Amino acid sequence: MSSVLLVVEHRNGKTKTATLNALTFAEQYAEKCRAKLCLLIIGKEVKDIAESLRPFGVDMIYLVEDKSLENCMAETWGHVIAEVAKQCDAIFIGMNSGTTGRNLMPRVAAKLGAGMITDLIDFDGEYFIREMWAGNAQVTLAVETPITVATIQGTAFATAQPSGEESLITLLEIPVPETKTRFLEMKETRSDRPDSTEARVVVSGGRGMKGPENFKLVEELTDLFGGAVGASRAAVDAGWISNDFQVGQTGKNVAPDLYVAIGISGAIQHLAGMKNSKVIVAINKDEDAPIFEVADVGLVADLFKTVPELVESLKNELK
Repeated sequence: MSSVLLVVEHRNGKTKTATLNALTFAEQYAEKCRAKLCLLIIGKEVKDIAESLRPFGVDMIYLVEDKSLENCMAETWGHVIAEVAKQCDAIFIGMNSGTTGRNLMPRVAAKLGAGMITDLIDFDGEYFIREMWAGNAQVTLAVETPITVATIQGTAFATAQPSGEESLITLLEIPVPETKTRFLEMKETRSDRPDSTEARVVVSGGRGMKGPENFKLVEELTDLFGGAVGASRAAVDAGWISNDFQVGQTGKNVAPDLYVAIGISGAIQHLAGMKNSKVIVAINKDEDAPIFEVADVGLVADLFKTVPELVESLKNELK
């Protein structure tokens, strides 16, 4: 029986929430194709991750462990994914559309001679659907190869929930080939705040912040919500904040319960990265700013007066 294979992205021993969003699509696709649904976990000493996913009730969880797989590299992980896909007769191999998935999946497609789709948002039973032009248009695609490889836009789907059934776990031995590249180190921005792709609340600042020193307003409001900091590309390009915080077409895609856009005009590239947020609040002194077209709540005001007032009000409410 053919199968749908979803590659699990994990960090620090935990499954990324975006993978659980992608799992919702994989469940729907497997049901429409009458295929088995399988998960693949790769890494070093990651059995606990497999155990945590058992309650989701997929048909099989494949586990490939090796010390050489501790850090994700396209050469090694791509080889493993392709080999597992062959063993389980996968007709579809997917991963959430983050930086890891965008790095890995093209190599998997090349190894399998498969057609590939990026940023997939739906399957209507016959054709795949993805967004184009910063989400302003959708394109319907047919893949003519027997196997489809895809990155899945997790923000388009709800987070999968445990089914109550227990999945089987199978440990596979996949020889890892020698490579011409080696892992040196991971440099990442460390913060006590959650990652913007995982947070329930994201507060972002844009060009209207007028300088890096004013992002303390964004941070103070963020911390009251227990959320994550974000930024527009304009703020990043100006050097006011690290590009790790960029939200948008060339940054991170987020879909929190609450997204607060402060001093952000709302270019289509930014909207593409946050338009699936459940509630969008915009604060901007320009009443014609495009951000107000997608905002659920819009406030035309001077952020340097309004945000401190909002912070003070929330502090009083939380006392």
